Amino acid sequence: MNSYDILIKPVLTEKSYANIPQKTYTFQVHKDANKVQIKNAVEEIFGVKVQRVTTSTVKGKLRRQGRNQGYTPTWKKATIRLTDDSKAIEFFNSLS
Repeated sequence: MNSYDILIKPVLTEKSYANIPQKTYTFQVHKDANKVQIKNAVEEIFGVKVQRVTTSTVKGKLRRQGRNQGYTPTWKKATIRLTDDSKAIEFFNSLS
């Protein structure tokens, strides 16, 4: 799996914005990616040093339209903590 296939998109919520000053970033990642692959992908793409990766599976929510109902897709979320001596990810600097 390619590094760009592992990281799908950043998760931009109020909780993730609050963690940016502590160099903690949240991404939506590929379901089959493990912590080592996620760490290597972030280090390769952004050129930073990763201290810790935590992952969680976010279950899909129930959505209804009239009588019909279904679930949104289940996805995997990864929270990446950078080392103190590492530079910050430039993409998130303009957001905080």
